[in-house]
Amino acid sequence: MLKAVQELRELLHEGAVSVDDDDITQHSFSEWSTSNTTVQPVAIVRPISTEQVSAIANVCSKFKVPMIPYGAGSSIEGNFSSPHSGVCIDLSGMDKVVAFHPEDMDVVVQPGVNWMNLNNDIKTSGLFLPLDPSPTALIGGMVSTNCSGTNAMRYGTMKDYVVNLTVVLADGSVIKTRRRPRKTSAGYNLNGLFTGSEGTLGIITEITVKLAILPSSYSVATISFESIRQAASAAFSMIRSGVPLAALELMDEVQMQIVNKNGGAGGRMWSELPTLFVKYSMPLHATVFAGTNAAVQDSIRSARAIAQQSNCQSFESASSTEQMDALWSARRQSLWASLAARPPGTQIWSTDVAVPVSRMAELIGEYPGTDDTQHERRTGLMALLRGAEICRERASRLGLFNSIVGHVGDGNFHQVIMYNPDVPEQKTAVTECVNAMVDDAISMDGTVSGEHGIGIGKKHSLAKELDGATLGVMKALKDALDPHWLMNPGKVFDE
Repeated sequence: MLKAVQELRELLHEGAVSVDDDDITQHSFSEWSTSNTTVQPVAIVRPISTEQVSAIANVCSKFKVPMIPYGAGSSIEGNFSSPHSGVCIDLSGMDKVVAFHPEDMDVVVQPGVNWMNLNNDIKTSGLFLPLDPSPTALIGGMVSTNCSGTNAMRYGTMKDYVVNLTVVLADGSVIKTRRRPRKTSAGYNLNGLFTGSEGTLGIITEITVKLAILPSSYSVATISFESIRQAASAAFSMIRSGVPLAALELMDEVQMQIVNKNGGAGGRMWSELPTLFVKYSMPLHATVFAGTNAAVQDSIRSARAIAQQSNCQSFESASSTEQMDALWSARRQSLWASLAARPPGTQIWSTDVAVPVSRMAELIGEYPGTDDTQHERRTGLMALLRGAEICRERASRLGLFNSIVGHVGDGNFHQVIMYNPDVPEQKTAVTECVNAMVDDAISMDGTVSGEHGIGIGKKHSLAKELDGATLGVMKALKDALDPHWLMNPGKVFDE
Protein backbone atom coordinates (compact mmCIF):
# COMPACT_ATOMS: atom_id res chain seq x y z
CA MET A 1 0.00 0.00 0.00
CA LEU A 2 2.86 2.38 0.78
CA LYS A 3 4.16 2.03 -2.78
CA ALA A 4 0.74 3.07 -4.05
CA VAL A 5 0.70 6.09 -1.72
CA GLN A 6 4.15 7.16 -2.92
CA GLU A 7 3.12 6.86 -6.57
CA LEU A 8 -0.02 8.90 -5.88
CA ARG A 9 2.10 11.62 -4.25
CA GLU A 10 4.19 11.84 -7.41
CA LEU A 11 1.15 11.77 -9.68
CA LEU A 12 -1.20 14.29 -8.06
CA HIS A 13 -1.04 17.97 -7.10
CA GLU A 14 0.61 19.12 -3.88
CA GLY A 15 -1.54 18.48 -0.81
CA ALA A 16 -3.70 15.91 -2.58
CA VAL A 17 -2.38 13.01 -0.48
CA SER A 18 -2.55 13.07 3.33
CA VAL A 19 -1.26 10.58 5.89
CA ASP A 20 -2.01 12.82 8.86
CA ASP A 21 -3.34 10.77 11.79
CA ASP A 22 -6.16 13.20 12.62
CA ASP A 23 -7.19 13.39 8.97
CA ILE A 24 -7.29 9.61 8.72
CA THR A 25 -9.31 9.30 11.94
CA GLN A 26 -11.83 11.89 10.73
CA HIS A 27 -12.35 9.85 7.55
CA SER A 28 -12.71 6.58 9.47
CA PHE A 29 -15.23 7.37 12.19
CA SER A 30 -18.81 8.63 12.44
CA GLU A 31 -20.42 9.44 15.77
CA TRP A 32 -23.84 8.37 14.49
CA SER A 33 -22.75 5.04 13.03
CA THR A 34 -22.53 1.74 14.90
CA SER A 35 -20.42 0.22 12.12
CA ASN A 36 -17.11 1.99 12.68
CA THR A 37 -14.09 -0.28 12.28
CA THR A 38 -10.75 -0.26 14.09
CA VAL A 39 -8.91 -0.62 10.76
CA GLN A 40 -8.19 2.69 9.03
CA PRO A 41 -7.08 3.74 5.54
CA VAL A 42 -3.38 4.36 4.99
CA ALA A 43 -3.99 7.68 3.26
CA ILE A 44 -6.60 10.24 2.28
CA VAL A 45 -6.53 11.34 -1.36
CA ARG A 46 -8.34 14.47 -2.57
CA PRO A 47 -8.91 14.56 -6.34
CA ILE A 48 -10.43 17.53 -8.14
CA SER A 49 -11.39 15.95 -11.48
CA THR A 50 -12.59 12.76 -13.14
CA GLU A 51 -9.14 12.41 -14.69
CA GLN A 52 -7.50 12.41 -11.27
CA VAL A 53 -9.96 9.85 -9.90
CA SER A 54 -9.18 7.69 -12.92
CA ALA A 55 -5.44 8.00 -12.25
CA ILE A 56 -5.98 7.10 -8.57
CA ALA A 57 -7.99 4.02 -9.52
CA ASN A 58 -5.33 2.98 -12.02
CA VAL A 59 -2.62 3.11 -9.34
CA CYS A 60 -4.76 1.33 -6.74
CA SER A 61 -5.65 -1.37 -9.25
CA LYS A 62 -1.97 -1.83 -10.09
CA PHE A 63 -1.05 -2.41 -6.42
CA LYS A 64 -4.37 -4.12 -5.48
CA VAL A 65 -5.20 -1.43 -2.92
CA PRO A 66 -8.83 -1.01 -1.74
CA MET A 67 -10.56 2.27 -2.67
CA ILE A 68 -13.10 3.83 -0.30
CA PRO A 69 -15.07 6.83 -1.64
CA TYR A 70 -15.90 9.54 0.90
CA GLY A 71 -18.24 12.52 0.64
CA ALA A 72 -19.69 14.36 3.61
CA GLY A 73 -19.25 11.50 6.07
CA SER A 74 -22.93 11.62 7.05
CA SER A 75 -23.89 8.06 6.13
CA ILE A 76 -25.25 5.79 8.85
CA GLU A 77 -24.39 2.15 8.15
CA GLY A 78 -20.59 2.30 7.98
CA ASN A 79 -20.71 3.03 4.24
CA PHE A 80 -17.30 4.76 4.32
CA SER A 81 -15.55 2.61 6.92
CA SER A 82 -12.31 0.91 5.84
CA PRO A 83 -12.44 -2.68 7.14
CA HIS A 84 -9.66 -3.72 4.73
CA SER A 85 -7.66 -0.47 4.99
CA GLY A 86 -6.76 1.04 1.60
CA VAL A 87 -6.96 4.56 0.22
CA CYS A 88 -9.86 6.85 1.14
CA ILE A 89 -10.84 9.00 -1.85
CA ASP A 90 -12.36 12.23 -0.52
CA LEU A 91 -14.58 13.69 -3.26
CA SER A 92 -15.76 16.75 -1.31
CA GLY A 93 -13.34 19.00 -3.22
CA MET A 94 -15.06 18.11 -6.49
CA ASP A 95 -17.78 20.66 -5.78
CA LYS A 96 -18.33 22.41 -9.11
CA VAL A 97 -21.57 22.95 -10.98
CA VAL A 98 -20.42 21.87 -14.44
CA ALA A 99 -23.44 23.03 -16.46
CA PHE A 100 -26.93 24.34 -15.72
CA HIS A 101 -29.67 23.85 -18.31
CA PRO A 102 -32.76 25.67 -16.97
CA GLU A 103 -34.60 25.21 -20.26
CA ASP A 104 -34.14 21.44 -19.92
CA MET A 105 -34.70 21.49 -16.15
CA ASP A 106 -31.44 19.69 -15.35
CA VAL A 107 -28.00 20.45 -13.96
CA VAL A 108 -24.63 18.70 -14.25
CA VAL A 109 -22.64 18.60 -11.01
CA GLN A 110 -19.57 17.04 -9.47
CA PRO A 111 -20.17 14.66 -6.54
CA GLY A 112 -19.00 17.12 -3.88
CA VAL A 113 -21.82 19.61 -4.50
CA ASN A 114 -24.06 20.05 -1.45
CA TRP A 115 -27.75 19.78 -2.36
CA MET A 116 -28.78 22.76 -0.24
CA ASN A 117 -26.09 24.97 -1.76
CA LEU A 118 -27.21 23.90 -5.23
CA ASN A 119 -30.82 24.79 -4.50
CA ASN A 120 -29.79 28.17 -3.15
CA ASP A 121 -27.68 28.84 -6.26
CA ILE A 122 -30.47 28.02 -8.73
CA LYS A 123 -33.38 29.40 -6.71
CA THR A 124 -33.96 32.40 -8.99
CA SER A 125 -34.60 30.02 -11.91
CA GLY A 126 -37.72 28.68 -10.17
CA LEU A 127 -36.22 25.17 -10.11
CA PHE A 128 -34.88 22.93 -7.36
CA LEU A 129 -33.67 19.44 -6.53
CA PRO A 130 -36.58 18.35 -4.33
CA LEU A 131 -34.86 15.77 -2.14
CA ASP A 132 -34.41 16.58 1.54
CA PRO A 133 -31.82 14.36 3.25
CA SER A 134 -29.30 15.49 5.87
CA PRO A 135 -28.35 19.16 5.34
CA THR A 136 -24.70 18.08 5.07
CA ALA A 137 -25.30 15.51 2.31
CA LEU A 138 -23.39 15.79 -0.96
CA ILE A 139 -24.97 14.73 -4.23
CA GLY A 140 -22.43 11.98 -4.92
CA GLY A 141 -23.26 10.28 -1.64
CA MET A 142 -26.96 10.84 -2.23
CA VAL A 143 -26.71 8.89 -5.48
CA SER A 144 -24.49 6.20 -3.95
CA THR A 145 -27.05 5.39 -1.25
CA ASN A 146 -30.17 6.23 -3.30
CA CYS A 147 -31.16 8.59 -0.51
CA SER A 148 -34.47 10.35 -0.12
CA GLY A 149 -35.68 12.41 2.85
CA THR A 150 -38.83 14.15 3.95
CA ASN A 151 -40.06 15.08 0.46
CA ALA A 152 -40.01 11.53 -0.93
CA MET A 153 -43.76 11.11 -0.42
CA ARG A 154 -44.42 13.49 -3.31
CA TYR A 155 -41.17 13.74 -5.22
CA GLY A 156 -39.65 10.26 -4.96
CA THR A 157 -36.07 9.25 -4.19
CA MET A 158 -32.67 10.01 -5.71
CA LYS A 159 -33.03 7.35 -8.41
CA ASP A 160 -35.91 9.36 -9.87
CA TYR A 161 -33.62 12.36 -10.52
CA VAL A 162 -30.54 10.75 -12.04
CA VAL A 163 -30.34 11.53 -15.77
CA ASN A 164 -26.83 10.19 -16.30
CA LEU A 165 -23.62 9.40 -14.44
CA THR A 166 -19.92 9.53 -15.15
CA VAL A 167 -18.28 6.63 -13.34
CA VAL A 168 -14.67 5.58 -12.81
CA LEU A 169 -14.34 1.79 -12.70
CA ALA A 170 -11.87 -0.24 -10.65
CA ASP A 171 -9.21 -0.32 -13.39
CA GLY A 172 -9.40 3.44 -13.95
CA SER A 173 -11.55 3.32 -17.08
CA VAL A 174 -14.27 5.97 -17.34
CA ILE A 175 -17.83 5.39 -18.54
CA LYS A 176 -20.92 7.55 -19.02
CA THR A 177 -24.15 5.68 -18.37
CA ARG A 178 -26.25 7.46 -21.04
CA ARG A 179 -26.84 10.85 -22.68
CA ARG A 180 -29.05 13.70 -21.50
CA PRO A 181 -32.58 13.20 -22.91
CA ARG A 182 -35.25 12.56 -20.28
CA LYS A 183 -36.21 9.31 -21.98
CA THR A 184 -34.23 6.59 -23.67
CA SER A 185 -34.67 2.92 -24.50
CA ALA A 186 -31.09 2.49 -25.68
CA GLY A 187 -29.42 -0.38 -23.90
CA TYR A 188 -29.29 -1.38 -20.26
CA ASN A 189 -30.28 1.02 -17.49
CA LEU A 190 -26.83 1.59 -16.01
CA ASN A 191 -28.12 4.50 -13.92
CA GLY A 192 -30.09 1.99 -11.88
CA LEU A 193 -27.01 -0.21 -11.51
CA PHE A 194 -24.76 2.45 -10.00
CA THR A 195 -27.40 4.39 -8.05
CA GLY A 196 -27.52 2.81 -4.60
CA SER A 197 -24.38 0.72 -5.16
CA GLU A 198 -22.51 2.55 -2.37
CA GLY A 199 -19.28 2.85 -4.34
CA THR A 200 -18.86 -0.93 -4.64
CA LEU A 201 -19.08 -0.94 -8.45
CA GLY A 202 -17.39 2.33 -9.33
CA ILE A 203 -16.75 5.90 -8.18
CA ILE A 204 -19.26 8.48 -9.39
CA THR A 205 -17.49 11.65 -10.55
CA GLU A 206 -20.23 13.57 -12.36
CA ILE A 207 -24.01 13.53 -12.17
CA THR A 208 -26.72 15.07 -14.33
CA VAL A 209 -29.80 15.49 -12.15
CA LYS A 210 -33.34 16.33 -13.13
CA LEU A 211 -34.89 19.35 -11.42
CA ALA A 212 -38.46 20.15 -10.38
CA ILE A 213 -40.43 23.39 -10.37
CA LEU A 214 -40.56 25.22 -7.07
CA PRO A 215 -44.15 25.36 -5.73
CA SER A 216 -45.59 28.83 -6.07
CA SER A 217 -47.48 28.32 -2.82
CA TYR A 218 -47.13 25.85 0.02
CA SER A 219 -47.57 25.64 3.75
CA VAL A 220 -46.54 23.67 6.82
CA ALA A 221 -48.49 22.43 9.83
CA THR A 222 -47.73 20.54 13.03
CA ILE A 223 -50.37 18.37 14.68
CA SER A 224 -49.99 16.75 18.10
CA PHE A 225 -51.85 13.71 19.45
CA GLU A 226 -52.15 11.84 22.73
CA SER A 227 -50.79 8.59 21.25
CA ILE A 228 -48.62 7.51 18.37
CA ARG A 229 -51.45 5.31 17.07
CA GLN A 230 -53.78 8.32 16.86
CA ALA A 231 -51.09 10.19 14.93
CA ALA A 232 -50.58 7.26 12.56
CA SER A 233 -54.34 6.83 12.10
CA ALA A 234 -54.69 10.49 11.11
CA ALA A 235 -51.77 10.15 8.72
CA PHE A 236 -53.35 7.14 6.99
CA SER A 237 -56.65 8.99 6.65
CA MET A 238 -54.92 11.99 5.07
CA ILE A 239 -53.17 9.77 2.54
CA ARG A 240 -56.31 7.83 1.64
CA SER A 241 -58.45 10.96 1.40
CA GLY A 242 -56.23 12.42 -1.32
CA VAL A 243 -55.16 15.53 0.57
CA PRO A 244 -52.28 16.84 -1.58
CA LEU A 245 -49.22 16.54 0.66
CA ALA A 246 -45.56 17.07 -0.14
CA ALA A 247 -44.36 15.52 3.12
CA LEU A 248 -45.88 13.73 6.10
CA GLU A 249 -43.50 13.12 9.01
CA LEU A 250 -43.91 11.67 12.50
CA MET A 251 -41.93 12.23 15.70
CA ASP A 252 -42.93 10.49 18.92
CA GLU A 253 -43.13 12.13 22.34
CA VAL A 254 -39.63 10.96 23.31
CA GLN A 255 -38.09 12.73 20.33
CA MET A 256 -40.10 15.88 21.07
CA GLN A 257 -38.78 15.79 24.64
CA ILE A 258 -35.21 15.59 23.34
CA VAL A 259 -35.78 18.62 21.11
CA ASN A 260 -36.95 20.59 24.16
CA LYS A 261 -34.05 19.37 26.30
CA ASN A 262 -31.75 20.75 23.63
CA GLY A 263 -33.33 24.19 23.98
CA GLY A 264 -36.24 23.74 21.62
CA ALA A 265 -36.27 24.58 17.92
CA GLY A 266 -37.48 27.48 15.83
CA GLY A 267 -37.23 29.81 18.82
CA ARG A 268 -39.78 27.89 20.88
CA MET A 269 -40.49 24.87 23.06
CA TRP A 270 -42.81 22.11 21.83
CA SER A 271 -45.64 19.97 23.16
CA GLU A 272 -44.08 16.69 24.26
CA LEU A 273 -46.60 14.56 22.39
CA PRO A 274 -46.49 12.43 19.23
CA THR A 275 -46.48 15.01 16.44
CA LEU A 276 -47.13 14.99 12.70
CA PHE A 277 -45.21 17.46 10.54
CA VAL A 278 -47.05 18.18 7.30
CA LYS A 279 -46.10 20.03 4.10
CA TYR A 280 -48.90 20.94 1.69
CA SER A 281 -48.77 21.47 -2.05
CA MET A 282 -50.78 20.44 -5.08
CA PRO A 283 -50.05 17.10 -6.80
CA LEU A 284 -47.80 17.28 -9.85
CA HIS A 285 -50.54 16.21 -12.26
CA ALA A 286 -52.80 19.05 -11.15
CA THR A 287 -50.66 21.94 -12.34
CA VAL A 288 -47.04 22.32 -13.29
CA PHE A 289 -46.83 25.25 -10.93
CA ALA A 290 -47.65 23.05 -7.91
CA GLY A 291 -49.75 24.73 -5.26
CA THR A 292 -51.89 27.84 -5.48
CA ASN A 293 -52.69 29.59 -2.23
CA ALA A 294 -56.41 28.74 -2.41
CA ALA A 295 -55.66 25.07 -3.04
CA VAL A 296 -53.19 24.94 -0.17
CA GLN A 297 -55.75 26.49 2.18
CA ASP A 298 -58.27 23.84 1.10
CA SER A 299 -55.69 21.17 1.94
CA ILE A 300 -55.13 22.67 5.38
CA ARG A 301 -58.86 22.64 6.11
CA SER A 302 -59.15 19.01 5.01
CA ALA A 303 -56.18 17.95 7.11
CA ARG A 304 -57.52 19.81 10.14
CA ALA A 305 -60.88 18.02 9.86
CA ILE A 306 -59.17 14.62 9.63
CA ALA A 307 -56.88 15.41 12.56
CA GLN A 308 -59.83 16.45 14.70
CA GLN A 309 -61.54 13.13 13.94
CA SER A 310 -58.45 11.44 15.41
CA ASN A 311 -58.67 13.61 18.54
CA CYS A 312 -55.67 15.81 17.86
CA GLN A 313 -54.51 17.92 20.79
CA SER A 314 -53.27 20.83 18.68
CA PHE A 315 -53.16 21.92 15.05
CA GLU A 316 -50.83 24.75 14.09
CA SER A 317 -50.33 25.96 10.52
CA ALA A 318 -48.09 28.64 9.04
CA SER A 319 -48.52 31.18 6.29
CA SER A 320 -45.19 33.03 6.10
CA THR A 321 -41.84 31.53 5.15
CA GLU A 322 -40.49 32.39 8.59
CA GLN A 323 -43.36 30.57 10.31
CA MET A 324 -42.93 27.55 8.04
CA ASP A 325 -39.21 27.33 8.81
CA ALA A 326 -39.96 27.61 12.53
CA LEU A 327 -42.62 24.88 12.45
CA TRP A 328 -40.44 22.51 10.42
CA SER A 329 -37.32 23.18 12.49
CA ALA A 330 -38.03 20.52 15.14
CA ARG A 331 -38.17 17.81 12.46
CA ARG A 332 -35.04 19.04 10.73
CA GLN A 333 -33.06 19.26 13.96
CA SER A 334 -34.19 15.95 15.48
CA LEU A 335 -30.97 14.00 14.87
CA TRP A 336 -28.75 16.88 15.95
CA ALA A 337 -30.80 17.24 19.13
CA SER A 338 -30.29 13.54 19.85
CA LEU A 339 -26.54 13.85 19.35
CA ALA A 340 -26.39 16.87 21.64
CA ALA A 341 -28.32 15.03 24.37
CA ARG A 342 -26.12 11.96 24.26
CA PRO A 343 -24.46 11.20 27.63
CA PRO A 344 -20.69 10.56 27.66
CA GLY A 345 -19.76 7.01 26.71
CA THR A 346 -22.94 6.32 24.76
CA GLN A 347 -23.59 5.79 21.06
CA ILE A 348 -26.62 6.36 18.87
CA TRP A 349 -27.96 3.46 16.84
CA SER A 350 -30.12 4.93 14.08
CA THR A 351 -31.73 2.40 11.78
CA ASP A 352 -34.46 2.52 9.16
CA VAL A 353 -36.84 0.11 7.45
CA ALA A 354 -39.72 0.61 5.03
CA VAL A 355 -42.93 -1.24 4.21
CA PRO A 356 -45.16 -0.91 1.13
CA VAL A 357 -47.65 1.93 1.32
CA SER A 358 -50.35 -0.53 0.22
CA ARG A 359 -49.91 -2.40 3.50
CA MET A 360 -51.16 0.67 5.36
CA ALA A 361 -54.71 -0.08 4.33
CA GLU A 362 -54.52 -3.84 4.61
CA LEU A 363 -56.25 -5.43 7.58
CA ILE A 364 -53.81 -7.91 9.11
CA GLY A 365 -55.26 -8.23 12.59
CA GLU A 366 -57.04 -6.50 15.44
CA TYR A 367 -56.27 -5.83 19.06
CA PRO A 368 -58.48 -4.49 21.85
CA GLY A 369 -58.58 -0.75 22.45
CA THR A 370 -59.21 0.96 25.76
CA ASP A 371 -62.92 0.40 25.21
CA ASP A 372 -63.75 -3.33 25.13
CA THR A 373 -66.60 -2.62 22.71
CA GLN A 374 -64.29 -1.19 20.09
CA HIS A 375 -61.33 -2.52 18.16
CA GLU A 376 -58.68 -0.60 16.32
CA ARG A 377 -57.61 -1.73 12.87
CA ARG A 378 -54.02 -2.73 12.73
CA THR A 379 -52.38 -2.03 9.38
CA GLY A 380 -48.98 -3.20 8.25
CA LEU A 381 -47.41 0.08 9.26
CA MET A 382 -49.36 0.11 12.53
CA ALA A 383 -47.90 -3.31 13.28
CA LEU A 384 -44.44 -1.99 12.56
CA LEU A 385 -45.08 0.97 14.83
CA ARG A 386 -46.30 -1.34 17.57
CA GLY A 387 -43.14 -3.40 17.24
CA ALA A 388 -41.10 -0.22 17.54
CA GLU A 389 -43.12 0.77 20.60
CA ILE A 390 -42.38 -2.60 22.23
CA CYS A 391 -38.67 -2.05 21.61
CA ARG A 392 -38.97 1.43 23.06
CA GLU A 393 -40.69 0.09 26.19
CA ARG A 394 -37.96 -2.51 26.67
CA ALA A 395 -35.25 0.10 26.20
CA SER A 396 -36.98 2.37 28.69
CA ARG A 397 -36.85 -0.37 31.33
CA LEU A 398 -33.08 -0.43 30.85
CA GLY A 399 -32.94 3.34 31.16
CA LEU A 400 -32.17 3.83 27.46
CA PHE A 401 -33.36 6.62 25.19
CA ASN A 402 -35.33 5.22 22.24
CA SER A 403 -37.44 7.29 19.87
CA ILE A 404 -39.45 6.77 16.70
CA VAL A 405 -39.03 9.16 13.78
CA GLY A 406 -40.58 8.41 10.45
CA HIS A 407 -41.49 9.37 6.92
CA VAL A 408 -45.00 8.08 7.54
CA GLY A 409 -46.10 9.29 4.10
CA ASP A 410 -44.08 6.61 2.32
CA GLY A 411 -43.87 3.86 4.92
CA ASN A 412 -40.28 4.56 6.02
CA PHE A 413 -39.52 4.55 9.75
CA HIS A 414 -36.42 5.18 11.84
CA GLN A 415 -35.58 4.14 15.36
CA VAL A 416 -33.04 6.22 17.25
CA ILE A 417 -31.61 4.33 20.24
CA MET A 418 -29.01 5.66 22.66
CA TYR A 419 -26.98 3.04 24.53
CA ASN A 420 -23.60 2.25 26.09
CA PRO A 421 -21.78 -0.29 23.90
CA ASP A 422 -19.60 -1.32 26.85
CA VAL A 423 -22.65 -2.57 28.80
CA PRO A 424 -23.44 -6.04 27.39
CA GLU A 425 -27.08 -6.00 28.51
CA GLN A 426 -27.70 -2.72 26.70
CA LYS A 427 -25.91 -3.77 23.52
CA THR A 428 -27.82 -7.07 23.42
CA ALA A 429 -31.17 -5.34 23.96
CA VAL A 430 -30.52 -2.77 21.24
CA THR A 431 -29.35 -5.40 18.77
CA GLU A 432 -32.46 -7.49 19.42
CA CYS A 433 -34.72 -4.45 18.97
CA VAL A 434 -33.13 -3.53 15.65
CA ASN A 435 -33.25 -7.12 14.39
CA ALA A 436 -36.91 -7.41 15.42
CA MET A 437 -37.75 -4.23 13.50
CA VAL A 438 -35.96 -5.60 10.42
CA ASP A 439 -37.76 -8.95 10.69
CA ASP A 440 -41.13 -7.20 11.06
CA ALA A 441 -40.49 -5.17 7.91
CA ILE A 442 -39.48 -8.23 5.88
CA SER A 443 -42.58 -10.12 7.05
CA MET A 444 -44.68 -7.29 5.56
CA ASP A 445 -42.87 -7.52 2.19
CA GLY A 446 -40.83 -4.51 3.22
CA THR A 447 -37.16 -3.64 3.02
CA VAL A 448 -34.36 -3.60 5.57
CA SER A 449 -33.30 -0.11 4.46
CA GLY A 450 -35.48 2.61 3.02
CA GLU A 451 -32.75 5.19 2.52
CA HIS A 452 -29.61 4.61 4.63
CA GLY A 453 -28.15 1.86 2.46
CA ILE A 454 -26.58 -1.43 3.53
CA GLY A 455 -22.93 -0.61 4.19
CA ILE A 456 -21.46 -2.85 6.86
CA GLY A 457 -24.28 -2.56 9.36
CA LYS A 458 -27.01 -4.33 7.38
CA LYS A 459 -25.19 -6.98 5.38
CA HIS A 460 -26.78 -9.73 7.47
CA SER A 461 -30.20 -8.10 7.03
CA LEU A 462 -29.86 -7.94 3.25
CA ALA A 463 -29.33 -11.70 3.25
CA LYS A 464 -32.73 -12.03 4.95
CA GLU A 465 -34.50 -9.79 2.44
CA LEU A 466 -33.05 -11.20 -0.79
CA ASP A 467 -32.63 -14.85 -1.72
CA GLY A 468 -29.35 -16.47 -2.65
CA ALA A 469 -30.04 -16.36 -6.38
CA THR A 470 -30.68 -12.61 -6.30
CA LEU A 471 -27.54 -11.96 -4.27
CA GLY A 472 -25.70 -14.22 -6.71
CA VAL A 473 -26.65 -11.94 -9.61
CA MET A 474 -25.40 -8.92 -7.65
CA LYS A 475 -22.11 -10.65 -6.89
CA ALA A 476 -21.72 -11.62 -10.56
CA LEU A 477 -22.07 -7.95 -11.51
CA LYS A 478 -19.51 -7.06 -8.85
CA ASP A 479 -17.11 -9.70 -10.18
CA ALA A 480 -17.49 -8.39 -13.73
CA LEU A 481 -16.86 -4.73 -12.89
CA ASP A 482 -14.46 -5.17 -9.98
CA PRO A 483 -12.82 -8.61 -10.26
CA HIS A 484 -10.39 -7.98 -7.39
CA TRP A 485 -13.08 -6.49 -5.11
CA LEU A 486 -11.14 -3.26 -4.58
CA MET A 487 -14.08 -0.85 -4.71
CA ASN A 488 -15.34 -0.17 -1.17
CA PRO A 489 -14.83 -3.80 -0.08
CA GLY A 490 -16.74 -5.22 2.86
CA LYS A 491 -19.91 -3.28 2.04
CA VAL A 492 -23.33 -4.60 0.92
CA PHE A 493 -22.09 -8.22 0.92
CA ASP A 494 -18.84 -10.13 1.32
CA GLU A 495 -16.80 -11.86 -1.36
